[in-house]
Amino acid sequence: MKNKLILTFFLIASILQAQDKPQNYSFSLQEAINHALEHNYSVINANRDIESAKEKKWETTAAGLPQISGSVGYLKNFDFTLQGVSGNAFNPAGNPNDIALFAFGTKQSVNSGLTLTQLIFDGSYIVALQASKTYLKFYENAKQKTNLEIREMIVNAYGNVLLAEESIIILEKNKATLSKTLADTQETYKNGLIEEENVEQLQITLSSINSNLSNTKRLLDIATKMLKFSLGIDINADLKLKDKLDSLTVSNLDLAFSQSGFEVSKNINYQMATNFQEQRSLELKLQRSKALPSLGAAFNFGYNSFGNDFVFFDSTQKWNKFSNLGISLNVPIFSSFGRKAKTEQAKIAFEQAKTQLTQTEQQLKLEFERAKSEYDFSIEEYANSKSNLSLAERIEKKQQIKFTEGLSSSFDFSEAQRQLYTAQQNYLQSMVNIINKKAALEKIINKN
Repeated sequence: MKNKLILTFFLIASILQAQDKPQNYSFSLQEAINHALEHNYSVINANRDIESAKEKKWETTAAGLPQISGSVGYLKNFDFTLQGVSGNAFNPAGNPNDIALFAFGTKQSVNSGLTLTQLIFDGSYIVALQASKTYLKFYENAKQKTNLEIREMIVNAYGNVLLAEESIIILEKNKATLSKTLADTQETYKNGLIEEENVEQLQITLSSINSNLSNTKRLLDIATKMLKFSLGIDINADLKLKDKLDSLTVSNLDLAFSQSGFEVSKNINYQMATNFQEQRSLELKLQRSKALPSLGAAFNFGYNSFGNDFVFFDSTQKWNKFSNLGISLNVPIFSSFGRKAKTEQAKIAFEQAKTQLTQTEQQLKLEFERAKSEYDFSIEEYANSKSNLSLAERIEKKQQIKFTEGLSSSFDFSEAQRQLYTAQQNYLQSMVNIINKKAALEKIINKN
């Protein structure tokens, strides 16, 4: 029995420990996007906005459907409210100047009933039904816009992590190569074959590499946590990226992509501007509908009972039934031109929305042209940086040979090294730029 208890204790402890341990994740770029579109915090709340809008739509619909309410009231009179009449109201022979006092009611009373109300016609209700659909469409568009923004965010964050990882690999390689060169140079200096300045120049370059390496490692940690946050996972969870920077770059090289046409109506910002115009149009219809009459009906049914003692639960107590039906017609006649002023304001707002839609259309066309140009430039920049890197590697290698053989100064060698390091970073950045610029272009054309 004791052994079973010990085993049970360790089993529970292991389960709890497993629950506390952060999860491990491994994503390709597309898998990261898919995960974020389900678990990102903004996406989750965007889905909730849609659910809330659906409930709001039903709330508006229900306002025109039958409404039933029930009521129960109990009243106990400790002292009656007295009413006064002339002294001879009940006694013609009495003094007309006297005041007779009397009370209506009983010591206790109970009233219970049901009320059914039904809206028969109201112009504003019809407009409200139309507006509720537009309201829901607005949040559906907002959700789609959130998805596009999250997709672009993940692409950028994923690329930043890959950039930091590749930068660390290159910096460590540069550090190893320069450390060996520095060690050889120090031995040459000890033999008195070169000046101390050559050693010091290499030490400065190595110190700069070490500093950049430390900083890049910190940037990698921050970039990784930013990606985890965008994915909607714990920032302390273990995350591995399946894709490599060079393979992603090649998959995003598509010169024909930027040459495809742009349908502005498919852009989510244009759709939201159209939705906004519809809202303003409905607001104008709402103000106009307020000049129409409204018609409603109400049916009441219930029972009441009276007594000087609390005997309402006795079988002999008498309950009095009542019922009635009422119809009300409300006709707006004159509002001192207040309704006209509100209608004119709504009309102006509608005209502004139409202008904003035109502005959005032109602005999106301009953004598309800019995004297309930037994507095309990123492809050109990638080709140039790749060529420049190859040249910088050859120049650095030649300068290293000359420096080792004493045919070149440490300054020339260091300059070649700096040129190589800059070309390496430019090459890595050009690959990230292709991925990011294509993501920005896809966002404008609303490509999922």
